[in-house]
Amino acid sequence: MCTRSSLIAAASLALTLGASAAVAAEMPGLGKPISEADLALWDMSIGPDGKGLPPGSGTPAQGAAIYAQKCELCHGKDGYGGKNAELASPPGKTERTMATYVPTATTIFDFTRRAMPWPQPKSLSNEEVYALTAYILAANKIIGQNDVINAETLPKVQMPNRDGFVSRYPEKH
Repeated sequence: MCTRSSLIAAASLALTLGASAAVAAEMPGLGKPISEADLALWDMSIGPDGKGLPPGSGTPAQGAAIYAQKCELCHGKDGYGGKNAELASPPGKTERTMATYVPTATTIFDFTRRAMPWPQPKSLSNEEVYALTAYILAANKIIGQNDVINAETLPKVQMPNRDGFVSRYPEKH
């Protein structure tokens, strides 16, 4: 008897699901269409070769002022000692930081532009992101204090760990 009751329940469920699927197929779906303007806000990938970098520029000195205002609380004075990831090694130490780990300088720009500052990601202007990238690179002695970072110079920066990665997709390089 249990088997017969189970079969009836299963058949009833299948009919209900089938009817629900037919109704769902007629519905337009969930969400709303995305506009080209909305999509452009997220279509901002920067490749290792610098493709996709926006216009703008910045220097370490400009970045220092922005860093003190928008980054220091989480990352600490001079890029270390904060409650979040260190961006530079403290004096006398050579600890690996995000800046010395990534293989390309464009990665720093891309991440900063997308995710910082917490909790207001994507609120920095392109000029601010270039300046902050220059500040982080200079704090790690990867570029000089007077260097200008822009769409032309950033992809040319030689990162210390550039040879520390093996591409999963070597044909794309």
